Amino acid sequence: MSNQDELEEIRESKREEIIDQENAADTPDEPVQVEGPDHFQELVGTYDVALVDFYADWCGPCIALGEFIGEVAAETDAAVLKVDVDQQQQLASQFGVQSIPNMLVFKDGEPVQRLVGLKDKSELVAAVEAAA
Repeated sequence: MSNQDELEEIRESKREEIIDQENAADTPDEPVQVEGPDHFQELVGTYDVALVDFYADWCGPCIALGEFIGEVAAETDAAVLKVDVDQQQQLASQFGVQSIPNMLVFKDGEPVQRLVGLKDKSELVAAVEAAA
């Protein structure tokens, strides 16, 4: 392979990389509060991977999990969505949330993994990375 062929191959690779980056939706660096079913569908449809945290303000384990949730949003390529089960009962019911904290990992708009109960940051990151 000549130097010219190598350079052209590198250029093509870089072009594809740039196009992929432009087409990928930038994920938010902090959790996004879901405002309703339509907003939820829009968000999970926008991002390749989303970690959805079903929680309640009165839930002690949910409060403890909140710190990790923010770190996952900042440190991974997943969108992190927060669904208050008291305000969004329809969504909680739709996804079979019977206890909290309850998290679903979505890939390309479809749920692929559920995590129930208090989890540490490494478990959340591993679930997100497995879906990526």
